[in-house]
Amino acid sequence: MMKAHPLLALLLLLLVCLACLMFGLLTGSQPLSLAQLHAVLTGQATPLEQLLVLELRLPRLLTALAVGGLLAVAGVLMQLLLRNPLADPYILGLSGGAAFCALLAMLAGWTLLWINLAAFGGALFSSLLVFGLAWLSGPMQPTRLLLTGIVLASGWGAGLSLLLSITPERALPGMLYWLMGDLSYARQPSPLLLLLGSSLLILAPFSRALNLLARGQQQAQVLGVAVRPLETLLFISAALITATAVASVGSLGFIGLVVPHLMRLWIGSDHRWLLPASALAGASLLMLADTAARSLLAPQQLPVGVMTALIGVPVFLYLLHRQAKT
Repeated sequence: MMKAHPLLALLLLLLVCLACLMFGLLTGSQPLSLAQLHAVLTGQATPLEQLLVLELRLPRLLTALAVGGLLAVAGVLMQLLLRNPLADPYILGLSGGAAFCALLAMLAGWTLLWINLAAFGGALFSSLLVFGLAWLSGPMQPTRLLLTGIVLASGWGAGLSLLLSITPERALPGMLYWLMGDLSYARQPSPLLLLLGSSLLILAPFSRALNLLARGQQQAQVLGVAVRPLETLLFISAALITATAVASVGSLGFIGLVVPHLMRLWIGSDHRWLLPASALAGASLLMLADTAARSLLAPQQLPVGVMTALIGVPVFLYLLHRQAKT
């Protein structure tokens, strides 16, 4: 893949992101024209059009924008932390911990707010458990961290199977839908957008250190990077970002896996550009996936996780094929 100039690539990705947002506002079970959208934005539309755009589609799309960007940023951090360009933010069992605690909350009949808090707590608990076990016997080794996460993810998977097997039949569809990713209840995108912006601002000053760390722990340490504190920052950041994303919309695969790798192939591995480019590309991808999920079989809505998988699987297979050839 031909490398693009990073600044031009960012501008292009920003335009694509805005185009995906506009396309999502116009598309759905009730399509709108550009004139109708303009009327909504200027306050001259009908109450139904105002409701459709401002209270249903816009919050959902902004949530997709924020979550897609967060998962892509988490993917960049996890791939750097594990020294594996095909690592995923869910690989350490964070998604499994969040899903297990969320399903427990659903079984207990808790409200949506408490379900989200339970999912967030489960993801954080899982990340802290992996973090503690991996650092228990000395300096962090990517292989040990990866194996610990895989084993923990398997344990969470067994727990999820147990919960689903004892779930009353009437509650089972809602649980399965949440597990596959659900943006239907997205109403408050502001905290997610704030987290995405603050994450990029916090990580930006560490771009040079991240570039050195990508060359290896020993080389980064020789060049003056405090490796262990930096790796701790990366792990905590990725864990918080992933926990927030999973708690908000459920499990969405492939965005954190595919997007950072594609951006690395397109603009290179300089994290000054890779982090914002991945955020914009992840945001665009999830907005498109969500628009497709609520439009293809309208008025029926598909789980958005199904759409991200349908997009991500062929791209991932292409990347594996390309990596094998190189």
